[in-house]
Amino acid sequence: MQYHAFVIKYAEIGVKGKNRYIFEDALVGQIKRVLAKCDGKFSISKVAGRIYVSADGFDFDETVGALQTVFGITGICPAVAIARDGENRLPNVDALCNEVIAFVDGVYPDKNKTFKVKVRRVDKSYPMDSMELAAEIGARILDAYDEMRVDVHDPQILINVEVREQINIFSKVIPGPGGMPIGTAGKAMLLLSGGIDSPVAGYMIAKRGVDLEAVYFNAPPYTSEKARQKVVDLASVIAKYTGRIRLHVINFTDIQMYIYEKCPHDELTIIMRRYMMKIADILAGESGCMGLITGESIGQVASQTMQSLMCTGEVVRDMPVYRPLIAFDKQDIVDISLKIGAYETSILPYEDCCTIFVAKHPVTKPRLDIIEKHEESLAEKIDELVKTAIETDEVIEL
Repeated sequence: MQYHAFVIKYAEIGVKGKNRYIFEDALVGQIKRVLAKCDGKFSISKVAGRIYVSADGFDFDETVGALQTVFGITGICPAVAIARDGENRLPNVDALCNEVIAFVDGVYPDKNKTFKVKVRRVDKSYPMDSMELAAEIGARILDAYDEMRVDVHDPQILINVEVREQINIFSKVIPGPGGMPIGTAGKAMLLLSGGIDSPVAGYMIAKRGVDLEAVYFNAPPYTSEKARQKVVDLASVIAKYTGRIRLHVINFTDIQMYIYEKCPHDELTIIMRRYMMKIADILAGESGCMGLITGESIGQVASQTMQSLMCTGEVVRDMPVYRPLIAFDKQDIVDISLKIGAYETSILPYEDCCTIFVAKHPVTKPRLDIIEKHEESLAEKIDELVKTAIETDEVIEL
């Protein structure tokens, strides 16, 4: 079947009332962004609660794959679109029935199926109403294909016919990612490591329309260039869904070594994590972000107990910390990582700065007053080290 259009479905956007146009316009912008990278000629239009993509000379799989990365889309419907003629007339009932019969023939070589015709008549000047037109089209299909049968309750094929400024015929609905269009809910800073969790956390917050920046804490020579590239690659995976991402690479080695020298080793992970959060908080404020995002899940590791999360989150004073995976089992997170294409990169065996300096027996129930007391031993140099780390921030545009 040679499709030449797509009807784009959305869900939550449709209940946004007077502000709906803002979300629709953002969705159109994101569709244009992804299709600009595909072969073919595309025209995107927004008409009366529908978004259409007209396509010519395109690769079907490539185009659908691109549309499946656009947050806000719930369904991608390959369609045949029939335009008005030179006198601004839609095809008459006979011509429309023939178009639907040809559509069924092209899309479904096996006709031994049940079907239902659903008509939505927005153009009220069309000579039949929705129920009458659905009945007429269904009868014509039965006449054309003896092996097909009507089932209005649970059909194998649902044939949609929309009579609007043009006529759209479609039956298949390819799932989109859902959510809200990027850029409709502000911006946040993702603490991105080389593990499985943080890319999934970034994906999930971005799915709610949040624009992302990211920060990675590098620790050369204890972490390799391959470990750094792994994180860049993970940021690129997320960018398939979000568009441009600015990745901040912070050299954390001197801070880690100073903490290692001055603080109890069972508290290393907590104190290092606190300083990562402090630096991320500063970068986020400078970048106009309205929150931090982490991949933490309660009880997954020692630094993610309730007590540990309280200690690390306490240093962020100016904005909220979003933890979308907080109640997820590990397999839940792995499943999403596989779905978005991050898993194979995440499991590459290159250590990040947290795992390099982890203690043999890390504290699992840290007390904030004790942590703050031990951090006093860092007072001589830590502020200058943090300042230097931020001033030498390397920004990678993805």
